[in-house]
Amino acid sequence: MKYLDRIERILNQALMTAGGVAMLAMMVLATGNVALRLFDLPFGGSYEIISFLGALVTAAALGHTQRRRGHIVVDILSAKFSPAVKRVVDAVSHLAVAAFFAVFAWQIIRWGLNLRQSGELSETLKIPYHPFVFGVAVGFAFLALVGLVDFLKVASGGGKAEGTHS
Repeated sequence: MKYLDRIERILNQALMTAGGVAMLAMMVLATGNVALRLFDLPFGGSYEIISFLGALVTAAALGHTQRRRGHIVVDILSAKFSPAVKRVVDAVSHLAVAAFFAVFAWQIIRWGLNLRQSGELSETLKIPYHPFVFGVAVGFAFLALVGLVDFLKVASGGGKAEGTHS
C-alpha cells in the first residue's frame, strides 16, 4: 500500500504542477490580451487557448481535490450508520468512483483518438486540440486511481481512506 501511495503522490504532484503551469499561462495570456487591447492589438484566438488551458487546470486538480476531500460531502444518512456499515458504504462508494471515472477517462481517450485520426482542428486558431483532450483524460484517469486507492485502503482494513469524512 505504501508503494501505491507513493505513486499516487508523485502523479498528484506532477498533475498539480502541470495544472499550475497551465493556470499561469492562462493568466499571462489573459493579462497580455487585455494590455494589448489598449493598443488595439489583441491576441487572436486567446479565448480558445484560455478555454483549452482551463480544461487542463480543472482536470489536473480532480485527483488532488478528491484526495483532500474538497468536494461537497452530504452525510446526513451515513452519519447514523454503524462503523462497519460506514466502511462498506465507503468501500462501495470508492469503487464506484474508480469505475465511473475510469470509464469516463476511457471514453475521453477514444474521443481524442477520433479527433486525432480525423485531423480535426480548433475553430479559430486551426490547431489540433486532441492533446488537450488527452490531458483531460489523464486528469479523470488519475481521479479513478485515487478512487481505487481509497477503495483498497478501506477494503484492506487499513482504516479510513485519507481525509475521509465521517
